[in-house]
Amino acid sequence: MSPASGPDWAATDRWLFGEAWTGACISQHAHQLCDIIGPRWSGTDAEWRTIEYIHQQLRSCGLDEVAIEEFDMVCWAWSAATAHIMDGPALDVLPFIGCPSFSHKAPVVDIGHGTAREIAAVADRLPGAIALLNMSYAPFSTPVPHAYRLRDIAAAGAAAAAVIDPKSGERREYHSAHDVRDPDFVAPPLPCITITREAGARLRRTDNAQLAIDVTTSQQTQRSANVHGVLHGSRWPEEDLVLGGHHDTVYGTPGGNDNGSGTIATLETARVLARLRREADTSPGRTLHFVTYAAEEQGFLGSFEYVRRHYGDGTRPRLAINLDELAAGHMKGLVVGFDHLRDLVQQQFDSMEDGLQCHVMSQLDNSSDHFPFLVAGIDAAHLWRWRFRGRHADADYHHESPDSADKLNVRELKDYTAQLSRLVLRLSHVAPEQWPQLGVPAAEAKARVTAERGAVVRVY
Repeated sequence: MSPASGPDWAATDRWLFGEAWTGACISQHAHQLCDIIGPRWSGTDAEWRTIEYIHQQLRSCGLDEVAIEEFDMVCWAWSAATAHIMDGPALDVLPFIGCPSFSHKAPVVDIGHGTAREIAAVADRLPGAIALLNMSYAPFSTPVPHAYRLRDIAAAGAAAAAVIDPKSGERREYHSAHDVRDPDFVAPPLPCITITREAGARLRRTDNAQLAIDVTTSQQTQRSANVHGVLHGSRWPEEDLVLGGHHDTVYGTPGGNDNGSGTIATLETARVLARLRREADTSPGRTLHFVTYAAEEQGFLGSFEYVRRHYGDGTRPRLAINLDELAAGHMKGLVVGFDHLRDLVQQQFDSMEDGLQCHVMSQLDNSSDHFPFLVAGIDAAHLWRWRFRGRHADADYHHESPDSADKLNVRELKDYTAQLSRLVLRLSHVAPEQWPQLGVPAAEAKARVTAERGAVVRVY
């Protein structure tokens, strides 16, 4: 199948692959983001050092416009989190993101996976207790997000919850307990801490276990920013394509995979395509926007702000592609939110002849920065990689301190850069009359999101 009209694609592809591989700055970016700056929780000084670094890098690419787009956000922070078994050892714990301050000592009530049957079985013991919950889904049952199970546990009277991380080896990571699809469900329904799988097993072996938990958190308004670069199109400059990923991390996490990988792929694709224009006189057909979003880990605040600022007047990009956790698996293709773009994207993949595939989300995936676009009815996509199957075992990290620079797969990120450059450039040269509808009505998208509240997003 023929690619979009435009440049000599065979020659352009050779140039893009060569530059993506031999001109790569991946190791430099990884060292700066993960080793020099380190954890990049939005609203902190470290995030602002990140913002300045990305801004400088995008400017050095030779883009037409580069801006730091500031906004205010309510930033959650924590300063202390301890737990210990009464007359026993201390446990290694983390507060849930958004958890309020609390101090509580109470019996532990094992609630299994928090199904309705399991809650009913211990209903008389739950009021005032600390519920012990497996975060993983109950086998052979309809999966229910842990946020909704926690809400049921809170309704049954539990005072707090100790949630068992499914990873082994004394590992635990930051989690959230809300549903961004539900405006009335924006915070954990009760105070929650994450404990290790091993700590959970110990509590279950302890007769009449009691747990003492102390957590100190705060919320205050902080300044954050998205970083936005523009490469103007030569044929339809008034039309947009957006490529981006979040630059923030959770507390204490260098963020190699989540999301140094997506940040670096955004920087590298911008660099390669800007250099293509400068050295090979080949421009995108429509305008390309390269964005790193703030505060993804705090409810996609940066991407919501980007959509509001740039498309709140009803204008829309042709497509927004989100890059998140690219170090965890090789690129297989693209997953679009609305099915009318499947054939067009697949045509471009077919012309690239690398076996890449376009699929459609069965639900409007609420797991990353493509969601604010989707809920507005804007065509958006994420990459088909680890989220579906085949995650690299040595990159099973995102919200924990071992997610360091060494978790990045440099060779795969070079391939991501080359393939993204080829795809985005092709899409930029597809004539407007060949594109199907521009997104879906916002009311239709919001109705769909409302109907999907409480459902586990089907990812394969």
